[in-house]
Amino acid sequence: MKNLGSIDKYKVVDFFSGCGGTSSGFEAAGFEVLAGIDNDPSAATTFRQNFPDALFLEKDINDLMVDEVKAIVGVPERTLFAGCAPCQPFSKQQQYSDSSDPRRGLLLHFLKFIQGIKPAFVFVENVPGIQKADLDNGPFALFVRGLLDNGYNIEYRVVKSSDFGVPQTRKRLMLMASLYTEISIPQPTHGDLLQPLVTVRDAIGSLPPIAAGEQCEDDPDHQSANLSQKNLERIKATAEGKGRESWPEELMLECHRTHLGHSDVYGRLAWDRLASGLTTKCISYSNGRFGHPEQDRALSVREAALLQTFPPTFRFFGGISHKAKQVGNAVPPLLAQRVGEAFLKSAASKT
Repeated sequence: MKNLGSIDKYKVVDFFSGCGGTSSGFEAAGFEVLAGIDNDPSAATTFRQNFPDALFLEKDINDLMVDEVKAIVGVPERTLFAGCAPCQPFSKQQQYSDSSDPRRGLLLHFLKFIQGIKPAFVFVENVPGIQKADLDNGPFALFVRGLLDNGYNIEYRVVKSSDFGVPQTRKRLMLMASLYTEISIPQPTHGDLLQPLVTVRDAIGSLPPIAAGEQCEDDPDHQSANLSQKNLERIKATAEGKGRESWPEELMLECHRTHLGHSDVYGRLAWDRLASGLTTKCISYSNGRFGHPEQDRALSVREAALLQTFPPTFRFFGGISHKAKQVGNAVPPLLAQRVGEAFLKSAASKT
């Protein structure tokens, strides 16, 4: 077993870690990444490669015992548990309809580790809909109640990621909890009267051009998916920041002739605006406004990762669709960094 890390730094155990977006941000804030936990093999490889000094438990949280985690934590009083569980059951598309989805209970499984180990800090990020699913006895309500019953000070609210320098229209529910200090969600750093919002151009404008289906020689993650001939014609007929409203009749899909919704699909991003919120299909031209602003292709994995604020040196592993899933599922590292800085400021206030 690897050692338990240095004794001076606060440490992170990243539950539902995916490829490590949360860990990347907390590391940038000054935390030490102690361990990641996830059952996705491709994400596990990515995490291990980017955090070689951290432990990794490639397990389903339902099969993980509290004592297994307790054995690696060392000093709970200097540890943060991050638990950004899969959010699909609470997304707008799901409309909270499937109460049997096992992913709905993952937050309460996470709570068991908090109750059993009592880390100093807890961080959760999820879709805004999670707190609306059964206000009294839904997973989020029970999770909050469990934290309060165990003595945690908490604050949670919906934030705009763009307020913290993330170049996306991405709203998320953020919860921060502290066992020993008061805690507050950090104030915005970008927006009106603050630093300018970060745009698509700021994030990806300096990358070398590639064609659809091509991979950059200098960066294997700067790779875009292939396009069919019809979709290549469609994106060529799409102006920057626009969608299918500019297509000639012969390029229209039958379903779009009678359906005006889902206007982002087959759309191009605009250079000087925020990107649409990235999803696990963030490199697919037909699944959102994920077309490059001017090149005739969808976003590359690297471009999507930069729009998520991953460092340009962060490497992804697996097939191209697996990489896209890792990027789309991740907490934006810059958002996690701002949260991490707020936790460390809180920790400093008690000394």
